[in-house]
Amino acid sequence: MSASRRSGTTDELGPDEPERDGGPEAVGGSDLLAALLDGMDAALCAFDADGVLTHWNREAERILGWTAAEAVGRHGLAGWAVRSADAEEVEGRLMSAMRAPGRQVNEFALLTKDGGRVLVRTQSAAVRGPDGKPAGVYCAFSEVHAQIDLERSIALSEALFEDASWGVVLVDADLRPAVVNSHAARALGTGRTSVLGRPLGELLAQGVEELEAALTHVLAEGAPPAPAEIWVSVRTPEGHQRRCWRSGFLRLASPLTEEPVPLGVGWLFQDVTEAKQLEQEASLLRFRAQQLHRAARAAAECEDPRDAATVHLDFALAGFADHAIVDRVVGGSLNDNDNEGPRTTGVRLVRVAATPTGAPGPSLLAGAAGLPVRYGEGHPALQCVERVGSVRASIGTAPPEQAREWARVRQWPVDAVHALCAVLRSRGRTLGVVTFLRGGGRSPFERPDSIYAEDVAVRIAAALDLAGEAGEKR
Repeated sequence: MSASRRSGTTDELGPDEPERDGGPEAVGGSDLLAALLDGMDAALCAFDADGVLTHWNREAERILGWTAAEAVGRHGLAGWAVRSADAEEVEGRLMSAMRAPGRQVNEFALLTKDGGRVLVRTQSAAVRGPDGKPAGVYCAFSEVHAQIDLERSIALSEALFEDASWGVVLVDADLRPAVVNSHAARALGTGRTSVLGRPLGELLAQGVEELEAALTHVLAEGAPPAPAEIWVSVRTPEGHQRRCWRSGFLRLASPLTEEPVPLGVGWLFQDVTEAKQLEQEASLLRFRAQQLHRAARAAAECEDPRDAATVHLDFALAGFADHAIVDRVVGGSLNDNDNEGPRTTGVRLVRVAATPTGAPGPSLLAGAAGLPVRYGEGHPALQCVERVGSVRASIGTAPPEQAREWARVRQWPVDAVHALCAVLRSRGRTLGVVTFLRGGGRSPFERPDSIYAEDVAVRIAAALDLAGEAGEKR
C-alpha cells in the first residue's frame, strides 16, 4: 500500500492481475508494481487524468515525509505538498505533460510534512490508456541541492578560468602548472597550453624561490591566513618585467577519499605593481623630506658654513647613494650674465668635501691647498656646469674591470657604477657641483632622484655661499 492504492484509476496505470497460488507467480501485478516503485532510488508519483494522486513510493516518503497512505487519493498537491499560492502553476505544468510529447523537466519548491521546503527537479510524462489516449501523468523527482551545487561549482570553475580579472593557476604536487586561466597566462607572458607542466623557473627570472617556498608550505601546512605580496621578474620576449603579485593560496585535496590526498595548490594572484610602486614612491618622498628637515635643523647648529654643507651631504646620503663629492668652481662662481663662449671654457673645479673612500663615515672637508681636480673633457661634472642642470651617467652591467676603469678615469671611487651630478646654484650664480655615486648591485639614478639631488644642492650651495662671504670678510 506504500506505493499505490487499489482503485480503478490504479488499474489504468497498473492493472491488477488475478492472484495465483504458489511461488512468485502468485504476486499480483499491483503488488509487483508497488515493489518496483518502492525499490527505486528516485521519488515517483502518478496522477490520473483528473489530477488525483494514484502512486507514491518510499523515496517520495523519505524526501517529503508524507506516507503513501497520507498522499494517495488526494486531489493535486495544493495545501500539503505545495503552497496554495503556487499550486495552480505547479499542477498546471505537471499535468501539461499529458498533452506534450516526451518528458517535461521542471524545478519546483515542494513542502515537507514538517513545514520545510525542498527544491526538486521533476521529469514528467503522459501515461497512455489501452485506447492510446492520455490516462494520467507519472512524475519522477529528486532533490537538486547536490545537482545545483555541482552545476554552480562547474560554472564557478568556468568563470574563474575564462572571465576572472585575476590570475588562477592550479599547481600540481611537483609545483608545475596543471591548469591556467587566461589572465594568468597573459601575466606570465605565454599561452594557456604552453605553460602547462613547465617548471616555474622557466617562466620567472626572479622570485621563483619565494613562490616555490610558499607553494611547498601550503602543500605541507595548508593555506596561509592572509595574502602574500611576491615580487617576481617575468621572462618575456621584450625582456624581464618586474611585477608584484598579491597572491592567495588554497591546498587542494581529493574529496573522493577518506584521507585527504593532496592534488596540488590553487594559486590566485592580482598584479598590484603600480599600487606598490606608488606606495614606495610616496614612502620614499616622505623619508627624503624628513631627511632634508633634519639636515636643516642640524646645519643650523654649525658655526662654520662649510660644516653645514657636509651635514646636508651626510643626511642626503642615507638610503640614496654610497658616495658623495662636492666640487667648487675655481675663482668663486660663474655669473649668469657672463655669456661669452661656452660656460666650460677655462672652468676648473676644486674639491671641497667628499665621503671617505673604502670605509663608512661622515663627509670630510678637503685641505686648504685648493688644487684643481683633473677632470677630462666631457666629464659629467663639467657637463653639469655647462647645462646648469643635473646630469646622470652609468656604466651599467659592464664587467668589473671595465667598470673600475670607467670610475678611475672620472676621478671617482673605483666601486662607483652610477653617478648623478647636480649643479650648486645660489643667487643667480653657479658655485660648483655635487656628485652622488652608487656602487654595483644598486639601481641607476632616475628622474625623481635628480629632483631630490637638486633640492640637496640648493642647501649645500647656500652654505658654500655663506662660507665664501665669510672668507672674503676675513
